[in-house]
Amino acid sequence: MRVSVADTGRGVPPQDRERIFEKYQQVEDKWTYGIKGTGLGLPIARQIVEAHGGKIWVESELGRGSVFQFTLPITSKEAKDDGQTETD
Repeated sequence: MRVSVADTGRGVPPQDRERIFEKYQQVEDKWTYGIKGTGLGLPIARQIVEAHGGKIWVESELGRGSVFQFTLPITSKEAKDDGQTETD
């Protein structure tokens, strides 16, 4: 299964795209009044997704926005009964 969430914000610079998934890391937005939040949302999302065998990432274009995506393996009931797994 793949889930995507898109926004039309300022985007994430290429050098920060991996860093935003690390604990307490944020990208400074020069157009707001400082950084808000704890920098834990995306790292927690990454931990949950990876704990279930998935992957999370961001695709972004400065000035146009970002698309945050994650994948999770899906296992059918029949595959579980046979001891097999099916993934996307």
